[in-house]
Parts: sequence; C-alpha cells; structure tokens
Amino acid sequence: MTQQRRADGSLRHLLTLGELTRAEIESLLERAQHFSRPPGAPPARSDALAGITVANMFTEPSTRTRVSFELAARRLGADVTNLEVMLSSRVKGESMLDTIFTLESLHVDVFVLRDAEIGVPATVAANVAPHVSVLSAGEAHVAHPTQGLLDALTVLQQKGRCDGLSMAVVGDIRHSRVARSAYHAFRALGVTDLRIVAPPGMMPDDTEFGGCPRETDIVRGIDGCDVVMMLRIQKERFADADIPAGDDYFREYGLTTARLAKAKPDAIVMHPQPMNRGVEIESAVADGPQSVIRQQVANGVAVRMAVLETLAAPLAARRH
Repeated sequence: MTQQRRADGSLRHLLTLGELTRAEIESLLERAQHFSRPPGAPPARSDALAGITVANMFTEPSTRTRVSFELAARRLGADVTNLEVMLSSRVKGESMLDTIFTLESLHVDVFVLRDAEIGVPATVAANVAPHVSVLSAGEAHVAHPTQGLLDALTVLQQKGRCDGLSMAVVGDIRHSRVARSAYHAFRALGVTDLRIVAPPGMMPDDTEFGGCPRETDIVRGIDGCDVVMMLRIQKERFADADIPAGDDYFREYGLTTARLAKAKPDAIVMHPQPMNRGVEIESAVADGPQSVIRQQVANGVAVRMAVLETLAAPLAARRH
C-alpha cells in the first residue's frame, strides 16, 4: 500500500481507512460536522481550496458520490473538472497513468478516482508529482473510505457515540467495498459488537473481518442491534454465487418492518444506496422513522469537504 502520509505525518492521500488511527478518523469527522448543515439551511462554504484544481475521474457509474465530490470541491473554492474516463482517451488505448500525467500538465492538484480494478488508486498515488493528492472514491470491492466516514458521522449524529454499540452489516459482504470501509471505521471508533450477516455465497473469506461474528440468519443477526446497515446486491461484481434470487432473497434476507422489530426499539437503519427496494429492504423501512438513509446522503458532502480540505489545504496555503 502506498504511503498515505507526507514526511511530516499529515495525510496526503486517502486510499483506505485501514491505516488511519482513531484520532485521525475522529479529526476528519469533527471537521465534517463543522461543514454539516440541517435541511433547508444554506450550505457551508469556504475558500480554503481557492487556486486548487480537482479532477473527478470515474470509470464506474455514480450519482451520489460523484455529485457530492463535485459540490464539496466547489464549496471549498476549488476549480473542478469531471471526467467520464471510459469516454476519454483511455478507450483509445491511453493508460490511466498517461491520462493522469496529461491532467497534471494542466495543473490538476487532486485526483478523485473511482475504478473497478484493484490497485488503481495506489498506482496513481505512487506516480503523481509530490504536490498532488489522490483520493479513492471507490476501489473495486476493497475500499470506499469516504463512505465509511459518512456512515460513521451519521451514527455519531444519531447515537452520540460509537463506543459500545451493536451493529449489523447485512447483505453482499463479499463484494462490498462499503462493508470493508465500514469495518475499518467502526472498529477504530469502538464498535465492539460488529456483526456481518450474509448468505453463505456472499460471506467474505475467513481472513477478512477479523473478530466479527458471522451469521447467515438475518433475524438472529440483527437481534438487539443499535444500527442495521443494509447493503445493495451488486450483480455487476460477480458472475455466479450461491444466493437466493429476487423474491427468494427478499423472503430470506430482506429487511422488513417485522424483522426490524428484533433490533432495539431506537435502532437506526442505513443503506449506502442505490437501493433495490423489495430485494434487500422494504420501502416501509427505507422511508420509515428509523431510516437515516437520506441523512447519509447529506453527510456525503460534509465528509468530502473535510477530506478534500485536509489533503489539499496545505498546498493551497503554500501558494497563498
């Protein structure tokens, strides 16, 4: 893994939460809370990144993540360009690094990357100019650090703490970068009872999610939990798996009002979206009083503002 820190120990890149300390995660969340605003209020703004250029490069479809990164950068005063990489020179045979070097020549300072191939963010981070930062917006099935941070921020806002909570992550764990980043974030922040619940074909290898109880029955898995995080069934990430399909999956693993009653009465329900309603979650739950799914979306901008500021503000300050 490419070093994420500068020589002075400060964060230069953000590729994974697995290497961050609790103090570093808490610092990012504290700054994100500073940028958080209630619905209907004017969004937070700053000129901390004035003179910085951010390139959002996505090789996979995205709505929430790409838009929130763009809004976050603009609200910090940065110049922003968005590239659908598969529509650019990469389809003509140009390598990702050639594309990066071209954009560096155009004075791009921060690359926000989403790619379906493992190792792309780390490779780019290892080859960019010393002043440039790289931020993963989702790497294959292995990491989605800003999603992990916004999930943690949502829990802190709702529960006031992570220490000592019981949490269940339910669904396609094997193929989920969201689950892996959630694991790093919540274990670092003191969630002692972090359960993974999945069909056998979607359960991760034994070498992953160390210390997490594993359950193949959703009712037992969410029993007494403070937080229930549902995951999307990601058919694009696997060719074949031993899982129920369609209505059968919902019957066995979908979160319904009746099943949610097994969690604590004040349990919150989370989902990274996009949702497959009637597959992994019932609409009455997704839109119900215990759902904080829309709050997760709102927190995406605040978290990404905090991360972009942390990575790039030192460069902006030097330039001024």
